[in-house]
Amino acid sequence: MKKTKILFPFLFSLLLVISGCSKDDDEVVDGTDDITGGEEPELPTPEDPEALDLSQYSSGQKVMMQTFYWDVEPRFEWWNNLSDKVEGWADAGIDRIWLPVATKGQSGGYSMGYDPSDYFDFGEYDQHGTVPTRFGTREELENLISKSHDLGLEVIADIVLNHNSGGGLEYNPYREKDTYTLFNEENGNASGMFNRNYEHFHPNDVSQSDEGDLFFSEQDVDHDVPYVQDWLWKNENSVAKYYKNEMGFDGWRFDYVKGFGTWVIEDWMNEVGGFAVGENFDGNADVLVDWVDATGVSAFDFAAFYKMEEAFDRFDDLNYLDGNTLRKVNPDKAVTFVANHDTEKDENEDNRIATENKMKAYAYILTHDGYPTIFYSDYENEAFNEEIKQLIEIHNSLAVGDVEVLHVDNDEYLMKREGNAENPGLILYISTESTTKRRNVQTNWNNVTLLDYSGNTTYTPTSDENGMVTIEAPANGYSIYSITK
Repeated sequence: MKKTKILFPFLFSLLLVISGCSKDDDEVVDGTDDITGGEEPELPTPEDPEALDLSQYSSGQKVMMQTFYWDVEPRFEWWNNLSDKVEGWADAGIDRIWLPVATKGQSGGYSMGYDPSDYFDFGEYDQHGTVPTRFGTREELENLISKSHDLGLEVIADIVLNHNSGGGLEYNPYREKDTYTLFNEENGNASGMFNRNYEHFHPNDVSQSDEGDLFFSEQDVDHDVPYVQDWLWKNENSVAKYYKNEMGFDGWRFDYVKGFGTWVIEDWMNEVGGFAVGENFDGNADVLVDWVDATGVSAFDFAAFYKMEEAFDRFDDLNYLDGNTLRKVNPDKAVTFVANHDTEKDENEDNRIATENKMKAYAYILTHDGYPTIFYSDYENEAFNEEIKQLIEIHNSLAVGDVEVLHVDNDEYLMKREGNAENPGLILYISTESTTKRRNVQTNWNNVTLLDYSGNTTYTPTSDENGMVTIEAPANGYSIYSITK
């Protein structure tokens, strides 16, 4: 039921004072009341407005899918599992799929690939106790790549360049002891391509160390050695060129880039090109900006990830959403995400976004600039699936134009995408309040009825001749407004 207000002069003056107060002075809205504190809001139109056909709009950008989680199951069937899903992902608006490390690791049939042994064993050689990798056979991988290409999807390879694992023991004169640095047909490199020994790891007669050797320090690959460069990216049968030309990979996700110099990425990209993103696991936006500037490729925006975790979880304060991130400085090189294989298995709750807050975080990355990534387990979660698909559709259609934060405080965040001459853009409204909230905002839309395209509220206000309008966010949720027909 709507309230009827008779505004006597004194009351009218009082309401004007209220309308200028902070968010904490705003009157909450319940399900039977269209009135907030402050100025009288626009009333919804009596007839249901007609939504835009979002298929007629394009933001010029789609979304990447991370296609795995840690220790995926069933083992040996993952490539086939993904082959069954790529058509649905393409239909939903995905344009790239990031695969797990595709070659044989020391853990054999249990390896997630981050303990690389043979860069050319895609599941065809009998070593480390198995022929297929954890994910399947080479043939199954090639079928997945081919099907993805037929659907217009690029396929991104996960590349581990920092360290190796699973070689045989040999005496290492530089360490004066035996080390597991012998990689040949009998010792962890059954393909016979890119055989290695202690001369190809730190320390050696070329260099003592590189930027980082946190993992597998005795098998820390030395990229200064010409032989290593030849096999990793320079030769015609190098890892980079074999993955691109023989296997059909279209781009690269570089693992643990803190472990080696930025010049390695530059050299690799000069040889093979393609889309690339680096895992620089650092919440400091300045570190990410410097790395992107040095390499020329994108980075996962860990700064944005941690700002979302702080805003929604750790400090419960949405002001953190307006903090410094790679996205704010260089959105064209920022790959945003809500979860990945590492964060989801991390026992430290500050290194992951709580399940109950994930959809607000997805609403954030799928309306802001940057290139969003969807995590497999979240998309496949029945509780999230339809909502994520709707957010992808909004992102791919209306997430256009400059980003302007209209208002932010402890429990409200409002952001506008400016749009352009052909695209109206959108307004995101996130609230962590326990009740429905409304706020009067300035838009680019004059005398037009608005609609929440996320479907989280049915409130459909109309802007005035100056573009002012009152929009609504549901309790502890979000709305995404744009114009109607």
